[in-house]
Amino acid sequence: MSAALQQPPVTELPPTPRGSLLRAELHRFRARRFIQVLAGVGVLVWAVAVVVGLLNFGEPTAADRAAAQAQMDQMLAENEAFRQDCLADPEQFAGPVPDGTTAEDICGPPLTEQDMGGVESLITKQPFDLASAGTGGALAFAGLASALAFVVGATWIGAEWSTRSIVALLFWAPQRLRVVGAKLAVLVAGATAFGVAAQVGWLTMAGILDAAAGLDDPLPDGFWSTLLQTQARGVLLVVLAAVLGFGLTSIVRNTGAALGAAFLYVVAVQLFLANVKPSWSQWMLGTNAVGLVNEGGLTLFFYDQIDYSAENLGEPVTYYLGHLQSGLFLAAVAAVLVGVGSWLFARRDIH
Repeated sequence: MSAALQQPPVTELPPTPRGSLLRAELHRFRARRFIQVLAGVGVLVWAVAVVVGLLNFGEPTAADRAAAQAQMDQMLAENEAFRQDCLADPEQFAGPVPDGTTAEDICGPPLTEQDMGGVESLITKQPFDLASAGTGGALAFAGLASALAFVVGATWIGAEWSTRSIVALLFWAPQRLRVVGAKLAVLVAGATAFGVAAQVGWLTMAGILDAAAGLDDPLPDGFWSTLLQTQARGVLLVVLAAVLGFGLTSIVRNTGAALGAAFLYVVAVQLFLANVKPSWSQWMLGTNAVGLVNEGGLTLFFYDQIDYSAENLGEPVTYYLGHLQSGLFLAAVAAVLVGVGSWLFARRDIH
């Protein structure tokens, strides 16, 4: 007599509600200790930068001008002493003197303050010039925020692999691509907020420096329009950098390996290879990042390609990288990395 074993009916798990998954990932993103520490360090560095700026910008005092004048006088005296030695024995400095050439021709006339750039060029403490520093500061803040956003994007998914918490998450939300989509959506929202905060930080810093130690000159026409457009592109760069870090780490499954690969790319490819083959620089991520954010795009000079046309005979070939082209290129690379990482995540076993 045998007894038949009865298997319990197989029931499919209900899909995880999309809203609850997004809320859970958003809570995890805000609760991450690394992001909290990064935000705190960023605020501290910003405050230190404001204090340093207040100490270095301002109207020069009479003592500052006197010190600069003394430095200028010393430089002119040293140059004149050298010139007198040259006049006394020009052959010592220039070799045999050709016939018809005087010592004055070899040693030149005495230098003046204007030839040395004027006393103002030696005064280190100057008023803060918002008109000239506005877009430059926005570029600097965008570059720094992008580097940090890449690290945030890498650790956002890399921490899941290092702690193996991704396995536990899939027990609750088994739809892998939905999990990737939720994480990516939260990262994009967080990177956007981070990029906006960085640019607001620059505007606040510039406003403080301008109010405390700025010039009284009016701003040029179109200043704010140009600045805000630059800042908007800077926020876009921050988002793309975060997605690049997320996509690369999704492929290698290790934060350290992703950061190492990024460092190797910057050193071996972006710096070395771009100098060896300048015509390849149009396909470099760093070059396109500059082309995206920089006002007016970026003009590249290909010194390994010489233009032999009648108009530019002997000049290097030039190539213009516009905002749209650079942005599309960076977005395409980010999409490829995320796509490959998502495909591997959906296909590979997770232990």
